[in-house]
Amino acid sequence: MTNTFEELKSYIEQQGRGYDLKMITEAYRVAEQAHGEQKRASGEPYIVHPLNVAQIVVSLGMDSESVEAALLHDVVEDTELSLEDIRRRFGRPVSVMVDGVTKLRKIPFSSREEQQAENVRKMLLAMAKDVRVIIIKLADRLHNLRTLDYKKEQSRRDKALETMEVYAPIANRLGITQIKEELEDLALKFLDPVGYAEIERMLDFNREAREAFLQKVVEKLQARLAAGHPHIQIYGRVKSLYGIYRKVYMQGRSFEEIYDIYAVRTVVDTVEECYNILGIIHDIFTPLPGRFKDYISTPKQNLYQSLHTTVIDKEGIPFEVQIRTWDMHYTAEYGIAAHWKYKEGIQGHDKLEERLSWIRQLLENQKDSEEAREIVSSIKTDLAPEEVFVFTPKGDVISLPSGSTVIDFAYAIHSAVGNRMTGAKVDGRIVSLDTPVQTGNIVEILTTNAPGHGPSRDWLSIVRTTQARNKIRQWFKKERKEENTAQGKAEIEKEFRRNYITLPEEQMQEFLAHIAQRQRCRSVEELYAAIGYGGISISRIMPRIKEEYNRTYRAGEEQRLEALMSLKPKKERKVTSGVIVEELDGCLVKYARCCNPLPGDEIIGFITRGYGVSIHKTDCVNVRNAMSDPNQAERWVKARWASVVKERFKTTIDIYADDRESLLADISIALANMHIQIHALNAKELKDHHTGIQITFETADLEQLNLVLSGLRQIAGVLSVQRAVQ
Repeated sequence: MTNTFEELKSYIEQQGRGYDLKMITEAYRVAEQAHGEQKRASGEPYIVHPLNVAQIVVSLGMDSESVEAALLHDVVEDTELSLEDIRRRFGRPVSVMVDGVTKLRKIPFSSREEQQAENVRKMLLAMAKDVRVIIIKLADRLHNLRTLDYKKEQSRRDKALETMEVYAPIANRLGITQIKEELEDLALKFLDPVGYAEIERMLDFNREAREAFLQKVVEKLQARLAAGHPHIQIYGRVKSLYGIYRKVYMQGRSFEEIYDIYAVRTVVDTVEECYNILGIIHDIFTPLPGRFKDYISTPKQNLYQSLHTTVIDKEGIPFEVQIRTWDMHYTAEYGIAAHWKYKEGIQGHDKLEERLSWIRQLLENQKDSEEAREIVSSIKTDLAPEEVFVFTPKGDVISLPSGSTVIDFAYAIHSAVGNRMTGAKVDGRIVSLDTPVQTGNIVEILTTNAPGHGPSRDWLSIVRTTQARNKIRQWFKKERKEENTAQGKAEIEKEFRRNYITLPEEQMQEFLAHIAQRQRCRSVEELYAAIGYGGISISRIMPRIKEEYNRTYRAGEEQRLEALMSLKPKKERKVTSGVIVEELDGCLVKYARCCNPLPGDEIIGFITRGYGVSIHKTDCVNVRNAMSDPNQAERWVKARWASVVKERFKTTIDIYADDRESLLADISIALANMHIQIHALNAKELKDHHTGIQITFETADLEQLNLVLSGLRQIAGVLSVQRAVQ
């Protein structure tokens, strides 16, 4: 903890590197003056926060400009100092970093999805422009978590969850292990304080015995290895709290089943020494089968390299040994920051193209995504640390997120390979296209050059990677434009009917054009196409569309309907149908098929030309549509159900259920037990092992229908039952 600039200055001098203390001192003075009397939630002067962020940045070995930007990172957001002031006094690189960090501060956790997606995009763009921005932001988030106890509980949980989902994975992908592990441990403390305390208790229980065990192992290895490897360093470490938590609580393993709680790290000069020492360690201790990982020949996506092996000593205690070179060690501990700390000196900017390629890939993957929820979700997926290493038949290594399928593998090779794919072989055997790949698999993609061949829409629900999903959508977007437009139009019309959204043609086109603009589409046809090829999910944007429709168009309809229903009742006469209609005697009454009204529903009548009075539910979609036409207002009449209705009415219901044996039989038996006569029954298979069933039957009134719906919901596997919308 750094509380004064003198402490920070002393820490910088201890590093023994050529920092520009004059400019760093000037940055501190500007920040101190700008923040003035501002206080943090803890009550301490605000300047303590940028001091600690700068100290973390120095510990990572970042350059002088990064330290200056760390000291100034909050002044533009929280004080009257402008970005132009920063640029004029400290130069453009520092002002760009301060600007980048300021924008990243605006990333909200529980916000509108479009805003969150846009800010995540800004974060990726800032990282691609100057990766030092995100390193300063990680230091900022780390110090905020260290002092999070002073915030309200909900704020603590929101910050912790955002850290776990976005910032810790970014630290992992940048390879900054020490930051990543501390972020995860601190976030866990606020997300699950009980689990955190339990893991702490487990680790504290035999702390002295554990330290003695690790010391004994280190001394044993030193005695055997030191003579042949003069620059070797060996030390023990304990797995991070969150790492243990994941295995105990998320993987359901006991504390004793975690073999890598204890680890011994061995650092040497050359790769050849790594493999030689591996053989010696396997000679000293007994290796556990299947617990060896070679990350030297197949580095992780963040360029982490090391040999991992789990062994057992004579006392039967398992522990992990990690073997790496010094260069690998610097990369593992400091990640991308090692380029400043160990490569070309304090002002040196090493080539970062390989390390930053994944950021550009993420940006490329999101370029054609229209939907905010998917952008945020896919970024989190692509940042996930779990990965597998799969080989092509030529021996090239393809890295993929855990759970990826052979389709993901095909698109990782090239989009043309994925689009021409007809099948796949894993280790020489033909497999289905939804087969997940595992580390070490040799995968061969079978393709065809047949004209018109392309991916299937079903692949969108199979693939895991954003890259594959976007490439499939791009193919459909380009090759099936007319089909996409027709399918998207059909989907939106279906959803509009289901949600009682209806307007005259001219107003409907205006409404759809506004929706298209909101979804960043240039026309209604482009909106249809985007829905058709899967770029936009109509079911996800429907709640907002319905809200806007109700606010913009339905208010007038509601007022007209209420005015009609509140008119002074005129003379009413009964009709044999069981419906009482105002001012009409002995007229023909029919029940509208568009809404199938039942006794118990609120109803209204419409005088047709030559067919009597049509009875509708007051919330019928056609009632809403007709109410918007002033020329038909006089043809609506009040109606209500008679006190005794002897008729029986046909009604239709929709059932959504798990697809299982005897489901239809169970539904039929349940209806028979309720003395319900079935007129029609249709069932169709849906995706993901579900089925949709539509049943038409007779019922006396709304009360009986509700009893039937309640009874059907009790059947095993039935997920939802509702009255059908025509």
